[in-house]
Amino acid sequence: MQQLNFPSYSFRFKNSENKVSIFDEIRKKFIILTPEEWVRQHVVRFLLEEKKIPKSLINVEKVLFVNGLRKRYDVVVFNSDGSINILVECKAPEVKIAQATFDQIARYNMTMNATLLMVSNGLNHYFCQMDYENEKYHFLPDLPQYKTN
Repeated sequence: MQQLNFPSYSFRFKNSENKVSIFDEIRKKFIILTPEEWVRQHVVRFLLEEKKIPKSLINVEKVLFVNGLRKRYDVVVFNSDGSINILVECKAPEVKIAQATFDQIARYNMTMNATLLMVSNGLNHYFCQMDYENEKYHFLPDLPQYKTN
């Protein structure tokens, strides 16, 4: 798999029926390794190891409904009170991060109401702080470190 713009992490892999799978620590199972999954697993490790977010607050690939349509978010980080701290959208490295990607995460966030947004294709990462009062968002240079309440 392609080298990504994250620190180097070690992953567990397995090969079955000529398909490589990667172990997802959050879902506690092997997932077929696609380019987008490679990015998703790096994001999860980044949140766990660099931002020190407890594993119990991270959720991966769950269904949400947006305007009555069934969608799946990539990664969500909850606050200890159950509200959503970070909503993450992952794309494969060959997918350019464009306005459509920000529109997608904005649509998801209309349902989720996250405090922070992260968009990554593994090579480029964008972080936003939501400002619901003024109906806009502010780009950040990085995600803040996790703090216990």
